[in-house]
Parts: sequence; C-alpha cells; structure tokens
Amino acid sequence: MRPRIHGMLAEFGTPTDLVAAVRRTTEAGYRRVDACTPFPIEELEEALRLQPTRLPLLVLLGGILGGAGGYFMQYYAAAIAYPLNIGGRPLHSWPAFIPITFETTVLVAAFTAVFAMLALNGLPMPYHPVFNVPRFAMASRDQFFLVIEATDPQFDEERTRQFLLDLQPHDVWEVPH
Repeated sequence: MRPRIHGMLAEFGTPTDLVAAVRRTTEAGYRRVDACTPFPIEELEEALRLQPTRLPLLVLLGGILGGAGGYFMQYYAAAIAYPLNIGGRPLHSWPAFIPITFETTVLVAAFTAVFAMLALNGLPMPYHPVFNVPRFAMASRDQFFLVIEATDPQFDEERTRQFLLDLQPHDVWEVPH
C-alpha cells in the first residue's frame, strides 16, 4: 500500500546543522533518509550511512566484456571468417590485436560507467515529490534539507514530525506525492 505522503522535509540553515541532524536521524534508526544541499558536503556520506556503490564492479565487468568482445571480433575475422596468410604470419597474431582490444575495453567500460550511473541514480528524474514543497527551491541556493521518506519502516507522521522538530530546523513540511 502506498503511503499517504512521500515523507517529511526539514530545512536547516547551515551544513553543520544538517550533518548533525542527519547523524541523529540515522542513529535514531531511520534508514530511508536523504539530504539535499546546494554544494557537496563531505561528511554527509558518512552521516547518511550510504552503502558502497556497485558502479566500480559494473565498469570492471563492462571493460572485461569489451576487451573480450574486441579480441574475439579480431580473432574471428582473422582466423575463422577470412583466414588470409600474408607474409607467413600466423592467423592468430595476438600482438596485432592488442590496440583494438584496449580501445574496445575502454569504450565499453566508459559506456557502462555512464549508463550504469544513470540507472543506479534513477536518472533522468524530471520530477521528485520534494518539488511540491515551494521552499525546496532554496536547496539550490543557500538552504539545506533533510528528507525522511514515508516508506521507512520507522516512519510515523506524528512521531517523525516531532522528531524533526526536536532537531531544531527552520521549518518542517509534509511532502505530498
């Protein structure tokens, strides 16, 4: 069943206040938490307790598949489909295959990085429920926001609102869908 609202949004005036609030939120047991800031804040990653990303593994697998695909493409063309013995060289002349193998490795790894990053981040996302809160426009200027989603197992509208108010934000809003 879909919750009545997307979650609760709290506004803070400084990065220090936001990081402290996020730490207290995750220590209180909330897991579906996000923070929105006008610039990167290094301490937020640790405070949010973000899980390590799978992106490096995906890029590695993409590079391995790209290299294997590039090598096999050349091997197939030189030794199976069009076996031409020119100048007595072997049909499977692997040193000649290295440059294209390297290029296909880099190409496929780069495309994997871009498309996996977009997919893992849920992008493109032209709409997000926090856009329904008019004050959220300040997230790109000088304000800092903490979002606790209603899908969090610990979420209860009244208790969560009171918890956020105890963090002493500038204001707290319900985020409609």
